[in-house]
Amino acid sequence: MKVQLEEKFVEQYNKNADAVYFTPGRVNLIGEHIDYNGGLVMPCAITLGTWLAISPNNENVFRFKSLNFEAVAEISASHEHEKNEGFWFNYPIGMINQFIKDGKQFTGLDFLFVGNIPIGSGLSSSASIEIATAFALNDHFNLGYEKLDLVKFAKRVENEFIGVNSGIMDQFAVTFGEKDKAIVLDCDTLKNKLVDVKLGNYVLAIINTNKPRELADSKYNERVEECAQALAALNTEVTLNNLCELTAEKFALHSHVITDQILMNRATHVVKENDRVHLAAKALNAGDLTEFGRLMYASHQSLKDLYEVSGKELDAVVDFCAGYDHVIGARMTGAGFGGCAIALLEKGYEEDFAKHLTDFYVDKIGYPAAVYISKIGDGPTML
Repeated sequence: MKVQLEEKFVEQYNKNADAVYFTPGRVNLIGEHIDYNGGLVMPCAITLGTWLAISPNNENVFRFKSLNFEAVAEISASHEHEKNEGFWFNYPIGMINQFIKDGKQFTGLDFLFVGNIPIGSGLSSSASIEIATAFALNDHFNLGYEKLDLVKFAKRVENEFIGVNSGIMDQFAVTFGEKDKAIVLDCDTLKNKLVDVKLGNYVLAIINTNKPRELADSKYNERVEECAQALAALNTEVTLNNLCELTAEKFALHSHVITDQILMNRATHVVKENDRVHLAAKALNAGDLTEFGRLMYASHQSLKDLYEVSGKELDAVVDFCAGYDHVIGARMTGAGFGGCAIALLEKGYEEDFAKHLTDFYVDKIGYPAAVYISKIGDGPTML
């Protein structure tokens, strides 16, 4: 991909690229809709991602082009800019705004992006673009930021510039991911530890339902608000900063103050999903992939029944996996409402799995899903 991007850079800008960077996407292995509730998540970086080539220009402008999108942009490098609704280049522009707000000054730069993360699939293509931009700017202009600074800036871009009330997991995972390791991240304190993911005779299959979802246009923000309402009800009896401060036992003692069944369902998922992350870390540390797979299925069921963020497409994928002898665990990953599922698939059955899943999915949904086999990879790097 690097060579292809360098060639395309010459075509687009009539000069050689100065540097090329790669930033991964991510999947969340377990712990869904927990990040904005202050709990534990378990993401990992994947080997799909975003490549970015850059080169200085003398016009004091930032130019944004992508091999994945037709839309291009050119902005002044000297001041902040407004969002252009619906365009991919909002993500790099948002990052640049954050640096300018922090007092940094820039000279002109030409950007060319390309990615192999399916857009709108829940694999964090937006976080990958944000961190690719931040990492390149930090390196090229010697800005001196630590990785965690870039993560926090990128979260602000999502929340304040893009308008999605997301937590910090996506940006953290693509930045701090390491090969063959998952991150157990406390989204409240940002304390984290790496857990070895010894897949042994299994691979990570990513199944794109090909039903795109836009987080800002989905019910994501509605779920954030519902959790806030459940927390407010609980705070009439106990003092909590977030739902994930509750163990299952403590939640059982106080849940009677939540009188709305929908809010009860949302809070129940959050508390039990947070517990599942603890159990999943134990399973991985013990090398017990069978138990890990069982927890994946339990997570999906909760997201389907209690949190209601799945859908017929994701459910069809997980239903197929549950009946396929060579899969030991599967679940939706990401915010839901479409996007991707993941599965632990026995090596050697990749083609058979893809074929039979496609037949099953087309029969149920009417169009094919796409299957990607990924490794667990490293965070951003200069190539």
